Amino acid sequence: MRTVDHEAPVYLHRLPVPGEDRYVSLALVNTRFTVSHGKVDLLDGTEAAHLWLVRHRLLPDRVEIDGGQSGRLRGLREALRALFRARVTAALPPTDALDALNAALAAAPATPRLAWTSDGPRRADLPDAGDPAAAALSLLAEDAAELLTGADAGQLTECAAQGCARWFLRSHGARRWCTTKCGNRVRAARAYAARKTGSPS
Repeated sequence: MRTVDHEAPVYLHRLPVPGEDRYVSLALVNTRFTVSHGKVDLLDGTEAAHLWLVRHRLLPDRVEIDGGQSGRLRGLREALRALFRARVTAALPPTDALDALNAALAAAPATPRLAWTSDGPRRADLPDAGDPAAAALSLLAEDAAELLTGADAGQLTECAAQGCARWFLRSHGARRWCTTKCGNRVRAARAYAARKTGSPS
């Protein structure tokens, strides 16, 4: 049985951007980003996609996925990027992006359940677990649908730092960067450009 490799590159353990702790679909969208040495894709390949799903408790470690399933996960990620962009620009989304999300929702239809915890009873709609990979995609799609249609949708923002490509939930209206690191990088680039422009030729 394959186990999760916890000796992973440091960027796998980076602090989440605002909102990732509440919406796993936001974390999915942010699996493609840029660091100082270049572009990173945390879903690049079947093993990487499996690791990400296990780390986010969407798939048991013992359950394997194949190339088609990891491809569908990456496809859902790109669909969500398009849907997030459409939401913040008040535009109609691409049909294929909407179809991809709806296909993921339909892949493992949820069954209503009554859950009972120390806080009391509550309704819990659980996706069909017969196909764990499809159930994981369904949970991600449901999470994204909740984000896109809920009160937090108005805070959804793409980081303004060039090349970052991550999305986050704004804590206040003026915030433009997903992390202070991105903000510092942009300010440093502006200061460098200003010094270069002002230097004698």
